[in-house]
Amino acid sequence: MHKNTTDHHADISNDFHELVTAQQTLLLATASANSVPDLSYAPFVRDEAGWFYIFVSDLAGHTANLINNPQASVMFIRAESDSQNLFARERAVFSCYVQEIAHDAPVYGTQLQALQDKFGDIVGVLRSLSDFHLFALVPETGRYVAGFGRAYTINVSNNTVSPILPKS
Repeated sequence: MHKNTTDHHADISNDFHELVTAQQTLLLATASANSVPDLSYAPFVRDEAGWFYIFVSDLAGHTANLINNPQASVMFIRAESDSQNLFARERAVFSCYVQEIAHDAPVYGTQLQALQDKFGDIVGVLRSLSDFHLFALVPETGRYVAGFGRAYTINVSNNTVSPILPKS
């Protein structure tokens, strides 16, 4: 028996949410002011608005990139060992604009506490270091791929997915 369209869409939406919420780190693509690409990762927390927060050091190349070129792509991808076909791994990709959060902004303490709640006392140690920056990665667009021929647009305003229809 085939599921109806509503059930199928709910399953896809659940799969998308499970992929993102199961992750503790995000893959981060940035570019320098001279457009040199850099790929890295960072532990993150996500707020109720869907923004991702990372706390990163000046020693990491992506930090200068985020400051000087405040655009980034974020990816969550299913582990190879959990994927049926490596040519069609489940993944969600967001294009984000970047905001550095000032130390005196109320959200600074809130999100650092969220990071500490998630990752433990190491965040308190990092917080005492002067070279760390808190960034909000604010999704502008997103795409979720559940497998071959199963691509969806992520509506970043309400965190839902819609099928990408073939062009006619």
